[in-house]
Amino acid sequence: MQWTDEAILLGVRRHGETSVIAEMMTRTHGRYMGMVRGGRSRSMQPVLQPGNRFELTWRARLDEHLGEYRLEPLRLRAGELMASAIGVHGVQAIGGLLRLLPERDPHPHLYEALDVILDHLEEPATAGELFIRLELAVLDDLGFGLDLAQCAATGGREDLVYVSPKSGRAVSRVAGQPYHDRMLSLPTFLAGGSRHAADAEALAGAFRLTGYFLGRHVYEPRGIEPVASREAFLQATLRALPGTSVETGAPISKP
Repeated sequence: MQWTDEAILLGVRRHGETSVIAEMMTRTHGRYMGMVRGGRSRSMQPVLQPGNRFELTWRARLDEHLGEYRLEPLRLRAGELMASAIGVHGVQAIGGLLRLLPERDPHPHLYEALDVILDHLEEPATAGELFIRLELAVLDDLGFGLDLAQCAATGGREDLVYVSPKSGRAVSRVAGQPYHDRMLSLPTFLAGGSRHAADAEALAGAFRLTGYFLGRHVYEPRGIEPVASREAFLQATLRALPGTSVETGAPISKP
């Protein structure tokens, strides 16, 4: 068995004395593991860093085997990512998010989104917004997508300010007012058709929103905890925004 694809490294772990197991997010084959012989050598260690992009060839005798990678670097950006707290925590948080997906399950649009967000981690507001949209895309691919385009009660597309914690659908201000204390807030930049940019308060609210649904549908049923780097990434992003003193209060819990 053999295939060639483009891939971004999510992480590595030691394998034997000289090799590593590399976890890759590939363009057309999904999240995939493979062994890199000599991956712990002085020449390979600086290359095998999360965030770097490769052309790789995977080979194995049978499809269900671990397989072996042959790598050709295409974009070595790990050094740039490690230069800031947003980059360090961001690449770790993204890796933790993508590990929620089944291994070897193709998600080409998530690969494209991953490549884009890694190129924008030096821009705090953009990085935060792209990360939220990546979380929404992962929720959608796992079968728990949110409908933020129109009001669940009226079908209208204007003045959407709430999200139902039960259905994951947007609710307008008027329709949701009688139940406002039980609703989740919908940041303006996430409402369907919105052209608003995300500020610090909106980003913090968006992290609470996606965190709630990740907790309800993914973390709690699987009995796992969200990676600590998610909160660290948010805090680093908020600190980098000018004039910001927002406390996120973004627990994974039910309202």
